[in-house]
Amino acid sequence: MTLEDNKLNLFFDLPLTPARRAEALVMSANALLKWKSQILDYQQRVRESQPAKQVTLFDIAPNHCNLDAIDPFTLPLQSMAFYRMPTDAGSAAIYFVIDNAMPLLLYVGETRRSGKRWKGEHGCKQYLDSYHSLHHHYGLQREVSIAFWWDTPTDRRSRQELELNLILKWRSPFNYL
Repeated sequence: MTLEDNKLNLFFDLPLTPARRAEALVMSANALLKWKSQILDYQQRVRESQPAKQVTLFDIAPNHCNLDAIDPFTLPLQSMAFYRMPTDAGSAAIYFVIDNAMPLLLYVGETRRSGKRWKGEHGCKQYLDSYHSLHHHYGLQREVSIAFWWDTPTDRRSRQELELNLILKWRSPFNYL
């Protein structure tokens, strides 16, 4: 009996063969260390470079959202389980996910409800799971935590513009995945 004859028969007697599973690709330890080193080198250059100061004729109040005034590595750090702690979850913020073992800025985000944002689905959490797994696999140290910059605009569009500019400045790798 041919396959053509069994078109309408849902349970014909052809043997089932299991499909091959693709091997999971795992980044090598050397590739991981090189990747982290390149990010570290770039982010250190960003921290060390002083932006050119523009001279003005008039005294203008400094912009509190000045990119160059925000250094994620100097902000107070919190555990990644921050969303389980009592906090003012209604405040607007820019947040930074940092691996303090090197240190590396991994992700920049904006939110109005930080606790609620991290309780649900969040792409960065998946990247962090892979990051942790890879480090565990190779026995490498990592110290991932989060820092918040609370003096951010309450207007969402302004906050998103600030977030984008910080991502472009620091080139946080999890924002590019």
